[in-house]
Amino acid sequence: MTESRLNNCDLSRIPAWARPLRTLIVICVWATLFLCPPLRADESEQTSREAFFRKQVEPILVGRCLECHGSERKGELDLRTKQTTLKGGESGAAIEPSKPDESLLYEYVVSEEMPPKTPLSAEETAVLKRWIEQGAYFPSEPLDPFAATTEARAGYEWWSLRPLSLTPAPSSKTIPAGWKTSPIDRYIYAKLEQKGIEPSPSASSRPLIRRATYDLHGLPPTPEEIADFLSANKAETGDENVVGDKAYKTLIDRLLKSPRYGEQWGRHWLDVVRFGESNGFERNVIHNSVWPFRDYVIRSFNDDKPFDRLVLEHLAGDVLGPDDPDVAVGTAFLVCGPYDNVGNQDAAAAAQIRANTIDEIIRATGEAFLGLTVGCGRCHNHKFDPISQQDYYSLYGTFSGVRHGERTLKTKQSEEQAANLAKIEKSIDATRGKLRDLHSGFRLAVNAKLNVERFKPTAARYLRFTILKTNSAEPCIDELEAFTVASEGKKPRNVALASAGGKATSSGDFPNNPKHKLAHINDAQVGNSRSWISNQVGAGWVQIEFAEEQQIDRIVWGRDRNQRYADRLATSYKIEVAPKLGEWRVVAASLPSQAVGNLADKAENDDSIIKRLGLTSVEAKRAKTLLVELRSLRRKADALRKATAPPKWWIGNFQQNNGPFHVFVGGSPQRLGAEVTPASLKTLERTSGKYQLQRDSAEPTRRLELGKWIVGADNPLTPRVLVNRLWHYHFGVGIVKTPSDFGYMGGRPSHPQLLDWLALELKKSSWRLKPIHKTIMLSQTYRQSGDYRVEAANVDAESRLLWRFPPRRLSGEEIRDATLAVAGKLDLTMGGPGFRLFQYVQDNVATYHPLDQHGPETYRRAVYHHRARAMQIDLLTEFDTPDCAFPVPRRSSTTSPLQALTLMNHQFTLDMAEAMAVQLGKNEAASPVTMDRQVTDAFVHCYGREPSEVELSACVKLADQHGLRSLCRVLLNSNEFIYLN
Repeated sequence: MTESRLNNCDLSRIPAWARPLRTLIVICVWATLFLCPPLRADESEQTSREAFFRKQVEPILVGRCLECHGSERKGELDLRTKQTTLKGGESGAAIEPSKPDESLLYEYVVSEEMPPKTPLSAEETAVLKRWIEQGAYFPSEPLDPFAATTEARAGYEWWSLRPLSLTPAPSSKTIPAGWKTSPIDRYIYAKLEQKGIEPSPSASSRPLIRRATYDLHGLPPTPEEIADFLSANKAETGDENVVGDKAYKTLIDRLLKSPRYGEQWGRHWLDVVRFGESNGFERNVIHNSVWPFRDYVIRSFNDDKPFDRLVLEHLAGDVLGPDDPDVAVGTAFLVCGPYDNVGNQDAAAAAQIRANTIDEIIRATGEAFLGLTVGCGRCHNHKFDPISQQDYYSLYGTFSGVRHGERTLKTKQSEEQAANLAKIEKSIDATRGKLRDLHSGFRLAVNAKLNVERFKPTAARYLRFTILKTNSAEPCIDELEAFTVASEGKKPRNVALASAGGKATSSGDFPNNPKHKLAHINDAQVGNSRSWISNQVGAGWVQIEFAEEQQIDRIVWGRDRNQRYADRLATSYKIEVAPKLGEWRVVAASLPSQAVGNLADKAENDDSIIKRLGLTSVEAKRAKTLLVELRSLRRKADALRKATAPPKWWIGNFQQNNGPFHVFVGGSPQRLGAEVTPASLKTLERTSGKYQLQRDSAEPTRRLELGKWIVGADNPLTPRVLVNRLWHYHFGVGIVKTPSDFGYMGGRPSHPQLLDWLALELKKSSWRLKPIHKTIMLSQTYRQSGDYRVEAANVDAESRLLWRFPPRRLSGEEIRDATLAVAGKLDLTMGGPGFRLFQYVQDNVATYHPLDQHGPETYRRAVYHHRARAMQIDLLTEFDTPDCAFPVPRRSSTTSPLQALTLMNHQFTLDMAEAMAVQLGKNEAASPVTMDRQVTDAFVHCYGREPSEVELSACVKLADQHGLRSLCRVLLNSNEFIYLN
């Protein structure tokens, strides 16, 4: 029929221009009908079942069942695949396909035994019944428990995991004129308008400069800065109390350019990354070389380093700047958290401790940069967020090579100067050799690290080292070496090595200790744990037979070349060689005058040395020349060492670990599950792409790839989390109230469109923070008054919608720094090792005793205080300065009697009140200062304003009766001093 219709087509109805296409049309129709046959009934039914499953069944299984019967397999039941579902659990098969009434799954659902918390609705139950009746279709891939957001958990499409989107800032006919310019204000006003709340009027000059200065600097504005701001406002607006836009912009620019900015905002970031200077846990030993990371963070903020670069340096600074300590120091982020260094000889316990250490790094990374509680995936799939155990252990593989500890950093300059130093030391060695050739008295004192005995080339098959006396106990030698004579085309080689055929014997060996065996005397490994110890106190000998007779001219030996031990050192000895046994010849020995070489440029002059050694006049003349030369070379070497010593900082060590890496079932390293490799989180694959590395990939590559993925162009979490942190510190609470948790159990954004707009602005500014600070602080939202309004508070008590600027109490550090500042005692020296407000006592564990007296050496900013864990410092601790045992993305702000008692009675407050009183008396040295003037100056210093007539009268009366110090003490204890609005 089809062919007939095609052949009998009425050509008169086809336009003339289209008739030549008739043949082509016929061919296409035939191809459609016969080469692509219609969908068979069974395939059509399969497609229908799949669509039904995806749309109606999968949301029920994922949302209501897989929490217990997915990877957790409660009752041994796993509903992720058809195979495991048919296999069933402890009660048998869960489903009988096509037979819902005989299926346990349906029976439990109908009886409302499952799900246990909230039974399924009638509609959901009907869906499951129909699904089973149709044969219980399952897709080929296992069901993903994170496929969709449910009432109990977040899925892959959770709000914070979606791509950034720009929603134009809304406009309104009722929006105040000053609020129309900034998108921030339009987003904020739209929410206020919905609730029927009017924004607050702008703050006046004095509260605003105080707010902005504390916000960006953590310090009060000086009277001079206040006066300049008032003057600029008066020139612009005609009223010093009315803030002018130009004057305010100038103020913000000045504050952002100051180095005080990095100290304040660097401190915020140090809270987030749990920066601490002791290891915590049982021993809590102090670390003296973590402070460079603190300085690096402050410097990075002051330089407005792009934050994506900062993230990369935190994770892989050693890769990005291998020859630049200012970059490599960033990896201290990985190891500046607490870790257990007690150790454990039990292998299982040691593995658990190591797992805990890596877990701490994973949690810090996930929370600081992504705002995800990744650590919850350690023992099982995350209960609330789309993070699987596989995701967690992929990160475990990424960080498996990170080890806590110090690392010496090399620079191009230090390497060049090290080469110069090596040349000088070679010249020193040559000069010493000339002195030794002149007289045997010119030799170096014996030392525990390394001793070189040089002599004229001698034929030898045997070498014997005889110890006659030690500085304590049985003598110890970590390695005994004998070097051949250098000749043209041949370098000296150590012929005493066991690998070169050297055979060792001794007078007796240290009993039953594997670290101190005779085999270690020539095994090419040095240090106390690979050494030989005699079995005789203060005596003994060790002998090495070479593979064949050699010409040697140098013996090298040491007690412990790792410089950890200096006991058991041979102080009196002789070294002999022989071509045959019995033909011994002494080539080196300790002498009473052996220290002359060391003392030549320290304790004795040339004449005394020459006289003591009994040199001839010719020898004396030559010796004086060589000694002068030796002193000069040593001075150059010492200066070079001092100037070029590479820094050794607590920034971690990195070791290659090729795995294999496994999921730890239940979080136990003793129960290995599926194998994993270093990779990105599947959580963000839909928006941020992914990467996956081989398990033997280079250790640095793993960290660098993770960093690149975290700050990748399509990752929506990192910029959202970062701008939310900025908003949090500016307003006291973030757009999301939980700065390090953007997951299901975290807060929901109060202004989601504003959050995304800020994140996109951050990326436009190339991840630089200062432009975002300025944008926020120039908004009318930020510039509002902090005054309380009952009608607005009745609608929004916490001011989450920002109908006013939220007042806040100063932090513990700000209170201390401000007290020092108004007293004229603040030392603004930046950087370097921190000062301590505690006495440190160490035995097997560390103890920190708070100081009752704070001397001038402690008058620096609190960010430079040595931040040890589990340390109590009166003023700081009472005002909620947190222990750095954990990250602190948001601080508590409590009110307690101890705060009042500490601030009133601590010796620090008394000292600062006295210093402030003295300072006030010096403000006008040219003429006597009236009490009225001193009281006014005190108010301006502490509050940024002048006193009212009532306040002035009362304070003058108080100062007259009890002294200016008492008044200063009162001001330092007042709410207005420690609160901002």
